[in-house]
Amino acid sequence: MPAYIDSIFKGISTVMVSYSSWNGVKMHANRELITGFLKGTLKFKGFIISDWEGLDRITSPPHSNYTYSVQAAILAGIDMVMIPYKYLEFIDDLKYIVKSNVIPMDRIDDAVERILSVKFTMGLFESPLGDYSLVNELGSQAHRDLARDAVRQSLVLLKNGKTDSHPVLPLPKKAPKILVAGTHADNLGYQCGGWTIGPQGFSGNNGIRGTSILAAIKSTVDPSTEVVFREDPDSNFVKSNGFSYAIVVVGETPYAEIEGDSKTLTMLDPGPSIIKNVCGSVKCVVIVISGRPIVIEPYISSMDALVAAWLPGTEGLGVTDVLYGDHEFSGKLPRTWFKSVDQLPMNVGDPHYDPLFPFGFRLTTGSVKDLAAKSTSAGVSGTSSFVATIIATIAICILQVHF
Repeated sequence: MPAYIDSIFKGISTVMVSYSSWNGVKMHANRELITGFLKGTLKFKGFIISDWEGLDRITSPPHSNYTYSVQAAILAGIDMVMIPYKYLEFIDDLKYIVKSNVIPMDRIDDAVERILSVKFTMGLFESPLGDYSLVNELGSQAHRDLARDAVRQSLVLLKNGKTDSHPVLPLPKKAPKILVAGTHADNLGYQCGGWTIGPQGFSGNNGIRGTSILAAIKSTVDPSTEVVFREDPDSNFVKSNGFSYAIVVVGETPYAEIEGDSKTLTMLDPGPSIIKNVCGSVKCVVIVISGRPIVIEPYISSMDALVAAWLPGTEGLGVTDVLYGDHEFSGKLPRTWFKSVDQLPMNVGDPHYDPLFPFGFRLTTGSVKDLAAKSTSAGVSGTSSFVATIIATIAICILQVHF
C-alpha cells in the first residue's frame, strides 16, 4: 500500500480497478474499498475507471446479468467504464437504471464532476491535441542511460560457481574465443516482453532500436576476443572449438495478461537442450529472460553461474555491465523461486516452504572475495561455504521475521 497511498496523496488523477476479488467480493463491485476507503478515507479526488470489460466479470459466467453488473459497479463508485465493444448496451442499461431511481443522480453527478475536473486540470479543452514539443526526447541517450542503470540494479545473481571458492563471475573480457548461445541471445523482442510495439510483444530485432545481449557482449569484450554465436549448438560443436567460456541466454516468449497463463512455467524450447549441450561441454553462464520464475531446477547443477535478468528491455549493455564486473550485482528476488510447479502456490511462512531460492535471495560478485578476506583476517577456520551458509541462514530468518 505505501507506494499507492503516496501517489494518491501527491495528486494522482486516475485509478483503475482490477479484475480480482477481495474477501469474495469482485473489486468492480466493492463499494467498501472504492467509495469507502479510496474516495472516503484516502480523499481521492480523481476518477476511477474500470478495466477492460471489467463489469462483465462481476458475474459468473461473465455478462450473464449485465444490468445488475452496471448497477453494482456504478454504485460501488466506478466513474468511467472501459467498454471495447458493447457500449450501446451499457448506455441503455445505465439510463434505465437511473430513470428507475436505482442509481441516484448525485452518483452520476459525482462521476461527471470527477472526470471533467481531471480534464480541465489537464487543459484538454483548451489544448485537446497531443503536445509534441518533447517528442525528440523519447529514446534519448539520457533515457537509455537511465534504463541501462535500471537493468544493472534489477539483475539477480542466483549461482556463481559450482563451489563457493571458485566463482565464475565477473567474466574476463579478454579471452581467445567465447561462445554465445540461446534463443534469447540476439532477440530484442524477447528482451522487451509484452506490451512492446504490440500487446503481446514480438520476436526479432526489427521495429525497435536497442542493444541485444549478443551485441552488448561483442562491444564489451576485448577486441582480440573472438565471439562465436550459435543459437542452438550441438555438443560436438561446443567441445571441438576450444571456447574459454560460454554465455547461454534462454527464457520465455513475450506475453501480456492471460496470454501468459501457464500451468507448466517452462522455458521456450530448445532452451533445456541448449543448456545441456553447452553447459555439459564448457564453463557456462546461463541468463534467464522471463517475467517470472520458471522451471530451472532440473538444469541448475550443470550451470556454472545463473542470472535472472527478467525483461531487461532494449539496453542489453546493462546485462554485460554486471557480467563483466564494471558494476556489482545488487538485485534480489522479489518473489520465491520454486523447485517445481507442484509446490505452487508457495509463500514465505508456509509450512511447506521449500524453495529453490527463497524470497529476497541474492548473491553479489563481491561477496565471495569479501567473505574470504574477512574469514582470513579474522582467523576463522573452515570453508567459505560454511560462512556463506551461516549468512544465508541469518538472511532467511530475518526475511521470515520481517515479512
